[in-house]
Amino acid sequence: MATTDGRLMELQHPLAQHFLGLLRHRETRPADFRRHAEVLATLLAVEATRNLPLRPVVVPTPMETMACRELAARIVLVPVLRAGLGLLDPFTRLLPDAEIRHLGVYRDESTGRPVSYYQRVPTTNPPDVAIVLDPMLATGGSAIHAVETLQNWGVPNILLLTLIAAPEGLQDVLNRSSVVRIITAVIDRELNGQRYILPGLGDAGDRLFNTLE
Repeated sequence: MATTDGRLMELQHPLAQHFLGLLRHRETRPADFRRHAEVLATLLAVEATRNLPLRPVVVPTPMETMACRELAARIVLVPVLRAGLGLLDPFTRLLPDAEIRHLGVYRDESTGRPVSYYQRVPTTNPPDVAIVLDPMLATGGSAIHAVETLQNWGVPNILLLTLIAAPEGLQDVLNRSSVVRIITAVIDRELNGQRYILPGLGDAGDRLFNTLE
């Protein structure tokens, strides 16, 4: 699946393939699952920050002063609760000055529609860039809710980062928003009748937080 305007990117990296295989394995323990997810989140973070704007700055080295560059954008990280928290740490290590805003959304299993239960997003003074962290993009409902919330805030540059995405959800998100860009570690085959990603990796939140039962 591809878009003509370059708004969708699938990681093409040997490490992504390796750690995706480890994540998918049903015997991977929660502690290992979290570590593997962090590696993939680091790869996603590198791609997400590739085109951030810079501004000139003069730095005093131990020998002399030198013209360097520093990040110029105000950046907000938006983990979608709860599974998005599993991707957050690599981003805060690379972007320690970024603001963090939380959105709580769950999927109503009877309708497949997103239900918002928590929101810490203001309505004034939007940032330059918002990076949404949501490990699984299945139907796209949670992602669309997050993107629309950020658009209502007035954010001009929105990136959606996900570990695994289904073609159906990707297309719906891209159709509903003309400003969002999506970076995913992999695009899987399809959704099943219960709206779960195939072949997928199960429920990312349950596997991250060891709440399978």
